[in-house]
Amino acid sequence: MPFAVMLQGLGFGLSFILPIGAQNAFVLRQGIRRQHVGLVVAVCAASDVILITLGVSGAGAVFTRFPEWLVVAKWAGAAFLLAYAVFAARRAIRPGVLVVDGEDSGDEGRREVRAASDGGRAGGVLPTTAASHGSAPVATAVAAPASGRVRAVLVTTLALTWLNPHVYLDAVVLLGSLASTHGEEAWAFGVGASIASIVWFSVLGAGSRLLSPLFARPIAWRIVDGSIAVIMTVIALNLLLH
Repeated sequence: MPFAVMLQGLGFGLSFILPIGAQNAFVLRQGIRRQHVGLVVAVCAASDVILITLGVSGAGAVFTRFPEWLVVAKWAGAAFLLAYAVFAARRAIRPGVLVVDGEDSGDEGRREVRAASDGGRAGGVLPTTAASHGSAPVATAVAAPASGRVRAVLVTTLALTWLNPHVYLDAVVLLGSLASTHGEEAWAFGVGASIASIVWFSVLGAGSRLLSPLFARPIAWRIVDGSIAVIMTVIALNLLLH
């Protein structure tokens, strides 16, 4: 039955997308910050659907025939992940806190507040008035610009997705191979896997907003960004060593 095949695709899709990786970590951070969450979720989900479609249509044979393409993605992806890990580590050393004004999910409803340990340096963002949060004094309150970051977020999301050779191996080669075993019902398998990606990224992006109140202290961001730095470094080293 096509529905049974679709459920198999759904299960397989969840199995390779649920483990915490570079892409999931980035979606989680953007969701907590309430910054361009819809854009990030849409790009991740659409990218997965495209890759799954390529796999079901038989594009995996191309990567088998031209393995050097995966080698290029391997080195480019590792370089990008290591660079992102460095920036995440720097954020962990100098964490900020998150103050949400109202329920606006965009930049207008969010303020980032630098801790006093930053020495009042806003790191390129626009300074506003001095403020404090609870017992922890802060030196400068900064409002993230509504424009200028969309492109950076978009490029980062695309890079974390398309520069990861494991994505091609999982979504194109492996998933495509499994889908082909179902013959004429291969597309039902692909539809199930696509639904898994769409649902997962939507839940991760929306659900992470609930964690925002926990990130009113610098220590919370230090843990998140420190963990992201470790995740990115481990994935990059794994790419280089295998």
